[in-house]
Amino acid sequence: MGSPTTRLRRLRRNPTLRRMVRETYLRADDLIMPLFVRGGSRVRKEIPSMPGQYQFSCDTLVEEAKSVEAAGVPAIILFGIPDEKDAVGSQAYASDAVVCRAVEAVKKACPALCVVTDVCLCEYTDHGHCGIIKPNRDGNPDVDNDSTVEVLVKEALAHARAGADVVAPSDMMDGRVGAIRKALDATGLPDVAIMAYSAKFASGFYGPFRDAAESPPQFGDRSSYQMDHPNVREAMREIELDLEEGADIVMVKPAIAYLDVIRQASERFDAPVAAYNVSGEYAMIKAAAARGWLDEKRIVLEVLTAIRRAGAKLILTYWAKDAARWLT
Repeated sequence: MGSPTTRLRRLRRNPTLRRMVRETYLRADDLIMPLFVRGGSRVRKEIPSMPGQYQFSCDTLVEEAKSVEAAGVPAIILFGIPDEKDAVGSQAYASDAVVCRAVEAVKKACPALCVVTDVCLCEYTDHGHCGIIKPNRDGNPDVDNDSTVEVLVKEALAHARAGADVVAPSDMMDGRVGAIRKALDATGLPDVAIMAYSAKFASGFYGPFRDAAESPPQFGDRSSYQMDHPNVREAMREIELDLEEGADIVMVKPAIAYLDVIRQASERFDAPVAAYNVSGEYAMIKAAAARGWLDEKRIVLEVLTAIRRAGAKLILTYWAKDAARWLT
């Protein structure tokens, strides 16, 4: 017979049984690979604060997309870096926008690969904020919600027309999910899904991404439209609102420091929950591994499994290609 403690010990000590009774599995199908695309040709520029990650031109992006697909990763998410930026982010929705060209090229080369596009203005504005700037009631510059939503709709439609399977608004403007859903349906694109950055916290973990996307704010910060990091109930309200407006997938960002938010969201809502294993989380593990302080493969698989265990169905991670290979 034996005590419950003895039984658990037996299960742990036998490698085959240990694997058979494992409660949480991480699979390549759970992963989405973020990629950065810019103009030019034969561009493959490493991002200094994110070793092993690159800015690609459309031609080299297609090569990378093929590599990602060959590794077994089913989806990528694209972030665009335009040649020119302006105050209103007009290159976010131009018909020849770099992301639109990239979507067309990837879908032609890898038709089965799911292509997600980031829908936001921070990469496209010369001020680095996620929307249109207007004076607030105190006379200070701030992001205007309603005029920003109008531009985000144009951006989402441009990406969808280019062939994106999923559009992912990451700006945290109120009402943008409903406006995008309405526009997609009215334009004959009802099958394009929306993955909403629903609980996106104002976080210190985003620093390296701003290098990658060349989008640091030129004044202030993003705390007026991203969430305050101590708040969980607010996150649940934001997620609920996005689902009511038509989101198909909801996201919590960042991941490692917000596992409790992922858990609550996965238990409360009957919708897939995604989590973004963000640039700062990537950079700090890479830095420690480069110094021999951590075993990168072991730590990464542990971290990604923890995100999955917390309840995330989909994980956006810069390790997607490596993790998929490690899992085979």
